[in-house]
Amino acid sequence: MSKRAAPFYCPYCGDEDLRPSEQGHGAWECAACNRAFQLKFLGLLARGLQHNDAGGEEI
Repeated sequence: MSKRAAPFYCPYCGDEDLRPSEQGHGAWECAACNRAFQLKFLGLLARGLQHNDAGGEEI
C-alpha cells in the first residue's frame, strides 16, 4: 500500500497553501481561504467507464 496522497491545491480557491488538519484522516486546511475540507476515496467502479457514440460518458 502506498502512503497517503496529498491534494495539490484547494478545491475552493485553487491555492496551494494546504496543511493537514487535526480533524482526522483525509482532512486538510487551506491557509489562503481559511476553509477546511476532507478527502475520501470511495472505491473503484465495478463497470468502469463506458463511452457512447457521441463521445461523452454514459451514466
